[in-house]
Amino acid sequence: MTENDAEKARPAGDRPDAEQSANWAAQPAPQQPDATGLGGQATPHTGAQQAYPADQQQYNPWSPQAQQTQTQEHQTQGQYPQGHQVPGQQTPYTQPGPSVYAVPQQRQAQKSTSGKLLAGVAAIALVVGGVAGGTVGYLTADSSGGAAVNALDAPKPAQQTGNLPAGSVESVAQKLSPSVVELQVSGRSGAGEGSGFVLSTDGYVLTNNHVVEVAAGGGQIQAVFQDGKKGTATVVGRDPTTDIAVVKVSGVSGLTPVELGRSDDLRVGQPVVAIGSPFELTGTVTSGIVSALNRPVSAGGNGDQTTVMSAVQTDAAINPGNSGGPLANMAGQVIGINSAIYSPKSAQGQGGESGGNVGIGFAIPIDQARRTADDIINTGQATQTFIGARVQTAPTGGAQLGEISPGSPAEKAGLKSGDVVTKLDDRSIPNADALVAEIRTRAPNDKVKFTLSGDKVIEVTLGGQPVTPN
Repeated sequence: MTENDAEKARPAGDRPDAEQSANWAAQPAPQQPDATGLGGQATPHTGAQQAYPADQQQYNPWSPQAQQTQTQEHQTQGQYPQGHQVPGQQTPYTQPGPSVYAVPQQRQAQKSTSGKLLAGVAAIALVVGGVAGGTVGYLTADSSGGAAVNALDAPKPAQQTGNLPAGSVESVAQKLSPSVVELQVSGRSGAGEGSGFVLSTDGYVLTNNHVVEVAAGGGQIQAVFQDGKKGTATVVGRDPTTDIAVVKVSGVSGLTPVELGRSDDLRVGQPVVAIGSPFELTGTVTSGIVSALNRPVSAGGNGDQTTVMSAVQTDAAINPGNSGGPLANMAGQVIGINSAIYSPKSAQGQGGESGGNVGIGFAIPIDQARRTADDIINTGQATQTFIGARVQTAPTGGAQLGEISPGSPAEKAGLKSGDVVTKLDDRSIPNADALVAEIRTRAPNDKVKFTLSGDKVIEVTLGGQPVTPN
């Protein structure tokens, strides 16, 4: 991927403050040294108000006295010239309040007469609507001999009871929300916030590396749960190459672990639910579908540590702050970690990037995240899958191998510099990023088949080595 890629993904976890806004967009993936990446406020809306002078506050247009007055006015209407006040007629005094129409912020300072006119029109509409509605109600009640029916007089319906429908968004939210955590992070280089979810009753929480890396080396992480509980968290381990991290929360009890699903049997079009803390709105639930599978996406890294993942694409709304939160199937099982969003250039042409959801988000498949989290919890360090070869996109498509490391899995399998990989098992490889992503979804010691240009097939046993965080 380059700076000019149309589909540029960026991390969805950092808060849009001045220090962190530059980190939203993932830097373009540099030349991989190896196929594994080794080396406002809202404008208040106030309504137009209509009031009567203090000496007329007791006037009620629907009282019997008022009705008698209206009848007398009607009878004497033809006795006075137009514009002449009828004796005894109530003349309400109207005091217009602020405009009911929202004024664009850039135009609030303009004092035009149109604003006053709109306020007056709104007040008139209210008065006309009230008189017409009241008169019709009065005549109907009078002619039918029965009382008018008013929805406000009806009792509230019974409260919803019983179990939520299985497979509904409501049931998924009820099951998962207690296990989703907001992570408030600060360190020497800045501050931000993201999401995570509980893996164990003793406090292990899975999240994205780009959510917590600012706190690595002496920073602070506070975990906030749905019920208001708060606890201090520390980084157990993290893997920048897969954008996965594990933290452990202390000072809280009674935690509810999530149920992990699987991502190798996902289908395009199946419904999913995302939960997280977008823009610090803790416990936000959104829903959508799996839009695509196996999307090679670079996101979440800083400097030369760029994440390349084979992502699950979804149209469930994901925004900054959702990073690290769960993407779940309709059984409430976690099938991915929300990590990045597609971020098109600003429509205003300022060269910046939009800060919200456009219906294209990406999640790390849970099968990959499960393996990495297990390594981190058991050893404190993630293990990276590799073949030991440099790789770049071939001019005619595919991933072209460069320098082969001596003794590497690539050399042992008989791969040569210049070979162009077009398929890995049954997965098409259109470019270098696709090969890197596919290798990272596999585990060390997995056997895979590389199809080279010319339809030559070579079996490779993948290697593994510890990851050193940046």
